[in-house]
Amino acid sequence: MGGLKGKTVFITGASRGIGREIALRCARDGANVVVSAKTAEPHPRLPGTIYSVAQEVEAAGGRALPIRLDVRDEEAVQKAAREAAAAFGGIDILVNNASAIMIAGTLATPMKRFDLMFDVNVRGTFACSQACVPYLAKGRNPHILNLAPPLNMKAHWFRDHVAYTMAKYGMSMCTLGMAAEFRQQGIAVNSLWPRTTIATAAVETFFPQALAMSRKPQIMADAAYIILSSDSRASTGRFFIDEEVLREAGVKDLDQYALNPGQPLAPDIFLD
Repeated sequence: MGGLKGKTVFITGASRGIGREIALRCARDGANVVVSAKTAEPHPRLPGTIYSVAQEVEAAGGRALPIRLDVRDEEAVQKAAREAAAAFGGIDILVNNASAIMIAGTLATPMKRFDLMFDVNVRGTFACSQACVPYLAKGRNPHILNLAPPLNMKAHWFRDHVAYTMAKYGMSMCTLGMAAEFRQQGIAVNSLWPRTTIATAAVETFFPQALAMSRKPQIMADAAYIILSSDSRASTGRFFIDEEVLREAGVKDLDQYALNPGQPLAPDIFLD
């Protein structure tokens, strides 16, 4: 068992994709994993529910608490944090992975989608952090990890999808501000973002041409694990890139993460 044994990890958007992979990576250490997401019933097109992932977590060696959660619902978020802390005796780690995406210009972005992106990405990250911080303050080596890009104020990253960029940068600003706010309490607040596109439902929908040139979600999970295992007082307010984290940790073979090893990789957005 490794560094997260017995730690309680609260993950949003954990029913599939990167959230699921992070849940399973933590479970292999013997962590308690709160599998929170909106999907309780099987989706017609997408695999995974909170219950199927909870079973996988248990099978991988962790303890699981599945919670159906819409991060837009403030009361539900507060209740979920209380349930998690009651079930496992506290919360040590929060992973804000839940995210909504729409890659479209200003005129092609309905306000309903604009509101969804801001409600899930910005408000959801803020609400989950607000609900978990009182527990994290008493936690062991506490971390918040936001799946959000480095702040890069070049017009290029706003031009084609200004609403989505603002919503993701809202998560990044939570990292920037809360890292400074909670530094004295020893709570690390960091961001993680991929260098390449990751084979997820979002990439399949919005960047189908990049899917074959993507990496598997495991690369994000392995990078997240390294960050979450690190000393929370030593590293906060950082905007980590997955492959840089792995290289620094001595991982040389990044080809293992490619969907099609040896093929060119598609760069993700937001990185120069």
